[in-house]
Amino acid sequence: MKFALKTLSALLFTAALPLSVSADQAKISEALEQVGLKVQQVSASPMTGVSQVVTDRGLFFMSDDGRYLIAGNVLDLQNWQQVRGQQVPTNLKDQLMAPIIVEKLAAEKASMIEYKAPNEKYVVHVFTDPSCGYCRKLHSEMKDYLNAGITVRYLAYPRAGVSSETGLQMQHIWCAKDKQGAMDNAKDDKKVAKAMCQNPVASHYELGQFFGVTGTPAVIMPDGQLVPGYMPVAAMLQQLNAG
Repeated sequence: MKFALKTLSALLFTAALPLSVSADQAKISEALEQVGLKVQQVSASPMTGVSQVVTDRGLFFMSDDGRYLIAGNVLDLQNWQQVRGQQVPTNLKDQLMAPIIVEKLAAEKASMIEYKAPNEKYVVHVFTDPSCGYCRKLHSEMKDYLNAGITVRYLAYPRAGVSSETGLQMQHIWCAKDKQGAMDNAKDDKKVAKAMCQNPVASHYELGQFFGVTGTPAVIMPDGQLVPGYMPVAAMLQQLNAG
């Protein structure tokens, strides 16, 4: 999605604000440690009396006194966006996470398995798991995505964990000389030759958790918006064009 100029300007202004004087960073860090979250950054949020906190598990909101944690969605009823053809309130959490996601994906580009469209119009990133039915369905339509000008870059997200059978299979895929061929075989339920090397599967999995991925396929739009679940080409084009 493209934010309205007014909304974007407001966000940039907010990001430039100093941390609220009343925010107690020490209390916030201490409180979040109790629930297993490691604080990376605390800054002012668009909400009065609430800080936005970047942790090792993504972005959360917390009262400046470190007492109340907002772990779910925060909907902005003055700003709406289109998701899967429907107008819905903008999720402030997703909105603020989007530029972080874009930045981190750019840093991981070399470690992805890319299916490049001949006449590229859009690039989407997909967290995938070869054992996932809808991941296989998406992959079976890869030619349609590419013909529509949509480049697909895969990241590994073994739903059962990096040490699972699928996690090991994904390491073989990323270590194969022909990574696309190995991915194609895995998605067709064919044998993938064993190959081991230093690979990004664990880091991709951690990145997915940081982004808030809870299942596969998880599609990241060019603007950093995370759209969970499979989308046929027509629906994905609609979402991309809406952006």
